Amino acid sequence: MAAPRGERDPPDALQNRFHAERARRERRWQLLFTQYTVNPLRPVHMVTRKPMSWHENIQEPIDDEFLNLLHRAAVVPREKYSEPQTESQEIGWHTTPLVPFDHSDTRFYFPRQKTEITIHGYPAPREQKSKDQGESHR
Repeated sequence: MAAPRGERDPPDALQNRFHAERARRERRWQLLFTQYTVNPLRPVHMVTRKPMSWHENIQEPIDDEFLNLLHRAAVVPREKYSEPQTESQEIGWHTTPLVPFDHSDTRFYFPRQKTEITIHGYPAPREQKSKDQGESHR
């Protein structure tokens, strides 16, 4: 039966315990971060300064830690790590040839050949129809 006007039913005790336990568990895993830094694994996109803006032209001290993070983010993976970190990095990681390159060995060396056709391109066949042939088709 419904409660009279102006009075509310008491909250369900089971539902209240459920919400309290959930809030307690969520608070247990929450971390409070007070110091923020740039993620070194994400690329940083620099935006150019506005030359006429007064707040952009104020000289500020350079943060060495931030500068080191920027430089480390710009370094290629081969210089960062001694071995590939992912499967896709394994392709092309080792670039030194297994066999020394020799220009006199024709098995592995195929230089470009220059001929009359490759210099000027393929000449297009030009058919010059005589006036007689052109008139006879009409």
